[in-house]
Amino acid sequence: MLPQVDDPNVLVDFTTSDDAAVYRQPDGSLLIATLDFFTPIVNNPRDFGAIAAANALSDVYAMGADPLFALNIIGFPKNELPLEVLGEILQGGSDVAREAGIFVLGGHSIDDKEPKYGMVVVGRVADESELMRNSGAQPGDALILTKPLGTGILNTAFKHRARDEQDFPDVIAQMKTLNRDAAVLAKKCHAHAVTDVTGYGLLGHLSEMLDNGEVSAELDFDALPIFDGILELIAAGEVPGGTRRNLAAVEDKVDFGSLSDDQKLLAADAQTSGGLLVSLTENNAELFVREMRKAGHEATSIIGTIRDAGSHLIIFK
Repeated sequence: MLPQVDDPNVLVDFTTSDDAAVYRQPDGSLLIATLDFFTPIVNNPRDFGAIAAANALSDVYAMGADPLFALNIIGFPKNELPLEVLGEILQGGSDVAREAGIFVLGGHSIDDKEPKYGMVVVGRVADESELMRNSGAQPGDALILTKPLGTGILNTAFKHRARDEQDFPDVIAQMKTLNRDAAVLAKKCHAHAVTDVTGYGLLGHLSEMLDNGEVSAELDFDALPIFDGILELIAAGEVPGGTRRNLAAVEDKVDFGSLSDDQKLLAADAQTSGGLLVSLTENNAELFVREMRKAGHEATSIIGTIRDAGSHLIIFK
């Protein structure tokens, strides 16, 4: 266990389920810091680097921050893979960092049996009023998801060669897409709560959003944006262990109604570089969806509603 933090300038630390740490500076602005890395999920090394970078940046965007710079975290089997592969990974990460308007200022590498790549990302929020957190959803809010679900299942299919990643360019493109547009709109639309949907899946991250026990969420499974062919892959057994663990962790918090076992797994799928989950008023939700789709984020959808606390944190209607 980490020691308890006793510093009035630490606004967010490990004791909450927020997406990044937050530290207040003397001028009142906030520093946002996060770290994320993982093993390859696709075969193309440049795509792997780009996806890992977009995934790391997502936490900063989810907190309402502008990224300032990044540092690389690298594990690489230097005697087993050519250094050109590492160069491609780093180039993919650098490309996405530059797209985000920042530089990679350095980092650290180790010799490792399996490649690993990710980033520390530091961002800034002008003042506390602009900070977005994953708590604060209010009854009557609409819930919005900005990217399709199913990347965990698809990545498992890629690893097992049950599917060829080259046949799913839209999936690769979505994982490489920054959540910047969604974060900017969430601020503009005065979102009450925001988080990104990554390894803990939609149901896990939503349960953290509702964890104060004051509200619950009603979801419409048919409204969930989903990549094509996902339920067929689940039926074929292409389900990562993380997705099954996610479902087990939240099962007692969810009233699944008439959902099938495969649909439950999809709702709990462990995402890589997923979208933002945003809670905001119904009127602002319509504006959010309209502006996101106009900007090319066509999967952005209203997936449910925040209600008063009920028998379960999450209910499928």
